[in-house]
Amino acid sequence: MQTMTDTVRGCGLPNQAGSEFFNKMSPEAVQDLMSIEHPTSYPANMMLFSEKDPAQGVFVVLEGEVKLSINSSDGRRLILRIAKRGEILGLDSALSGQASEMTAETLYPCKVAKVSRRDFLGFMARHPEAYKIVTEELGRQIGMACAQLRTVALSSSAPEKLARLLLDFSQSGQSTEVGTRFRFSLTHEEIGEFIGTSRETVTRTLSAFKTRRLVDFKGSTLTIPSKTALASYAGC
Repeated sequence: MQTMTDTVRGCGLPNQAGSEFFNKMSPEAVQDLMSIEHPTSYPANMMLFSEKDPAQGVFVVLEGEVKLSINSSDGRRLILRIAKRGEILGLDSALSGQASEMTAETLYPCKVAKVSRRDFLGFMARHPEAYKIVTEELGRQIGMACAQLRTVALSSSAPEKLARLLLDFSQSGQSTEVGTRFRFSLTHEEIGEFIGTSRETVTRTLSAFKTRRLVDFKGSTLTIPSKTALASYAGC
């Protein structure tokens, strides 16, 4: 069964910022945290925790991806980001003891390690150096949330918002002879929740991108032939 130690070893890519949380810890601290983890496999579309849930603890993504969102009282949803392998979720709630401010739901089948709030606070007490690392991670997560809200609220058009989203996802993609290729299996409705627009607008915009050969779809794989062209078309 994969553990946090395996995750640290397997997440050395610079753009996998979540893994830096563990890379900054001493080997002793990582081993201690690993000893109190409880890895569990989850199917796709399984909720790990939701807004207003009592503080449970922290969740470390070992495999797969987790969708983080906030919801309005009338049922509208804004997806803040997709958490990937090596990222730690629920820090704010675990530290404050307050209810969660967001909802976490598996996007694909996932393996996630949970550490209860009591055990995590005990770990922090045993390793005071972890406070600085946790503070930096919270700052990083707030920065990502602000960037997403800036895109949704301040970008002027749906094409610009969608282009920014695709370009962001492409950062972890693979460079090929035909462009940057990456996995992108969000539904049009989920894309709309990411950029604050309707499913119909997403469908029309993606169709326009494809007609202009700015993107290409094959199943759940998306290819961007030219990032520069996509950014220029959308006015990014």
